Amino acid sequence: MNIEFADRMNSFQEGIFTVLNNKKNELLAQGRTIYNLSVGTPDFKPDAHVMEALLESAKKPENYKYSLTERPELLGAMKDYYKSRFGVDMDTKEMMAVNGSQEAMTHICWTLCNPGDVVLAPNPGYPIFEVGPYLCGAKVVKYPLYAKNNFLPDFADIPEETAKAARVMIVSYPANPVCATAPDSFYEELIAFAKKYNIVIIHDNAYADIIYDREGTSFLKFEGAKDVGVEFYSLSKTFDLTGARISFVLGNRDIIKCFRTLRSQIDYGVFYPVQDAAIAALTGPQDGVKRQQEEYAARNHALCQGLRDIGWEVPDSQGTMFVWAPIPGSYDSSEKFTMDLMERSGVIVTPGSAFGDLGEGYVRMALVLDVPTIRKVVEAIRECKILE
Repeated sequence: MNIEFADRMNSFQEGIFTVLNNKKNELLAQGRTIYNLSVGTPDFKPDAHVMEALLESAKKPENYKYSLTERPELLGAMKDYYKSRFGVDMDTKEMMAVNGSQEAMTHICWTLCNPGDVVLAPNPGYPIFEVGPYLCGAKVVKYPLYAKNNFLPDFADIPEETAKAARVMIVSYPANPVCATAPDSFYEELIAFAKKYNIVIIHDNAYADIIYDREGTSFLKFEGAKDVGVEFYSLSKTFDLTGARISFVLGNRDIIKCFRTLRSQIDYGVFYPVQDAAIAALTGPQDGVKRQQEEYAARNHALCQGLRDIGWEVPDSQGTMFVWAPIPGSYDSSEKFTMDLMERSGVIVTPGSAFGDLGEGYVRMALVLDVPTIRKVVEAIRECKILE
């Protein structure tokens, strides 16, 4: 049988991540020591009270049925959390739980875009920001993020005709992969831009609690934000519930209502034990979050300062669990540098070109190893002499 696949599948390639994994396995087979900084999976454990809530809930047979929607206690917990954490008053009709931001980010443009509608996405940017719009037939137009502007969009760079045509703009700060944060003035300008051109803003706030140069904030804190868009808030990074898959979409109630309608056709809700774990995380002690923030800050300093000490001018990350590093001047390809670095030192990073053409010239490193191991990473890079 000759099976023909949809044309859209031609746009999805395994690419560099398969190459990195194959090379890693090859080096491991040789007995080499590997330091994997390419994958952004937190190495922290969820707090004990969160795991206990999930375990106790999982013992109840009635919790294995379709949930269909959120427990009222979960929405109440999120409402209280946004008030205490960000100072934002939320109505329960302005929020919904989803099976992780990745999945929901893929589908939300189905509620907002018709085929051919323009969606603005960052370059460099997290790949799902363009995959979701692409799958619903939208036209993705990338707006540039440059180091000279602290990786913030310059709205003057967006042509007038593009702004007028845009239906949606995807924004994310702290930003993966560029590790930049945004000042309050940026959000005010963003909302004004959205209102001027009637553009819906989707703000991904996955790293609100991993931030180093200021207190993390919410897009919804700023006047007019709920008029123009929604925010994704993930429990994956803050509470280390990555595999449990639970996040929230919050903001404009009309968008939330429409998104609920769509999701009712394709999903049966978040597993009740996961909801109960989320309730425990949101309402319980936050000491673990604070300790984790301090550890990420220590790792950020150990890696960036350590690399500067051996001659690699890597700026400190402002936020996220990553570091965004310009490649040494002796290289003109981030992919070539990545492969050479892995071969010579055993250190695996992600080439910036994986995040868009404006990511060329950079690599992304994940802060997923403890400080003593990060010191070994720095020493391995020094000893391999790739910076000389």
